[in-house]
Amino acid sequence: MSEPAAIETMTFEQALAELEQIVSRLESGQAPLEDSIRMYERGALLKAHCEARLEAARLRVEKIVVGAGGAPGVEAAEFN
Repeated sequence: MSEPAAIETMTFEQALAELEQIVSRLESGQAPLEDSIRMYERGALLKAHCEARLEAARLRVEKIVVGAGGAPGVEAAEFN
């Protein structure tokens, strides 16, 4: 079995695909308990990574606004 990829270097799509595989394997109920725990822990890290990537993307999109003249502009995002 190959070593799992470092989560911090994964794209959103890569992390989501692996998270979906983990969920599928956990739902099947076929993995031994210790493997299930390891998969669950990695899944939690992947979920957090995906959420962080989505938040970063949301902030980037919020910076794009259309100016009064219709020209695209950039504006600082507000933090809630």
